[in-house]
Amino acid sequence: MKKTLFRWHSYIGLISLLPLILISVTGSLLVFKYEIDTLLRGEMVNASVTSTRLPMDELITSVNQAHDPFEIVGWVLFQEKEKSDVVYLIPRGTEDWYHIYVDPYSGEFLSEPAQATDYLTDWLVEFHASFLLSEGGVAIVFVYSLLLIFLGISGLILHRKFWRNLFKLRTQARRVLYYSDLHKLVGAWGSPVLLVLGITGGYWNIAHLLHEYEHYVEDDHYVMEYRHYNESLSFDELIADTENHLEGFVATYIRFPHEEDDHIKFYGEVPDTLFVTSQYSSTVEYHRETGAFLGTYDIRQAPALHVVIDSFRKLHFGTFGGVTSRVIWLIVGLLPVVLAVSGLYLWLKRRKARAAKRNKAKRKQASI
Repeated sequence: MKKTLFRWHSYIGLISLLPLILISVTGSLLVFKYEIDTLLRGEMVNASVTSTRLPMDELITSVNQAHDPFEIVGWVLFQEKEKSDVVYLIPRGTEDWYHIYVDPYSGEFLSEPAQATDYLTDWLVEFHASFLLSEGGVAIVFVYSLLLIFLGISGLILHRKFWRNLFKLRTQARRVLYYSDLHKLVGAWGSPVLLVLGITGGYWNIAHLLHEYEHYVEDDHYVMEYRHYNESLSFDELIADTENHLEGFVATYIRFPHEEDDHIKFYGEVPDTLFVTSQYSSTVEYHRETGAFLGTYDIRQAPALHVVIDSFRKLHFGTFGGVTSRVIWLIVGLLPVVLAVSGLYLWLKRRKARAAKRNKAKRKQASI
């Protein structure tokens, strides 16, 4: 049993070698996406912080007037005051998503409408999630997420007493022993986080595929044709009203209706939650024509499974513990590179040893 598992662990490691390295490196870089963006295009992602934001209604009107024929479909309200807002747009007559950066204090447009791969870090996000191969790429990355999970679990099973390897690295030993120790040590330390990354990333990919499949089966991919909400509604009044329905609610994202059955939905945070609860965990929804309150979703009253799934966002990006957890996630995210190099070296050494053994047996047989 152990030999069979070891063989599968080796073969899958070889098959997954390059894709997992690419996923790991891009994911590690994206842990510090905002910081990279600040270096490369700080004039877009950073706002000129003053005392207060402009009214939401004023910002929305400004975007609508300046970006015809685009329609707003989403608005990110960062809680970090230094960050500019991200506004998602779809041109009428299409289903293509664009985004712009808006300074919420001055109302200045900090960029032109851009698609998901127009900027380096956004390109990295798309590559990390799909290898830039659309839904087919999402499916491929999902498969590799499963393989990463298998490699993590099988590695721990193969080295059941993995705690013995937590500090074992014979630097002065023969190279094969050094690489063996290195592979076990890195695997023992990195497996818990790598399993979290594989599970959370795999969940998002399969959820995306199921969502797209549902649209495909029902043939309900909507093309943006017109504004799907009543322009006379005050979003400032709606935001103020959210706390009447969810005490302590702080909006972090506004979903504007852009399909037939959509309404206005505010995503946000509420107090007294777990440290891994995401910034989009709870919602308050209003009717798109009348502004009537439709309902709430309170993560504090949600089933345990929903709470776990919501935690995937912070767990995947390592944002639950500030800079410390992000640095750890950056380092652990790069460990598959070390595992790949050490594992490949050990596989090649075993292959060479087996070949030498077979040749010796053939020579011995020939001499008889």
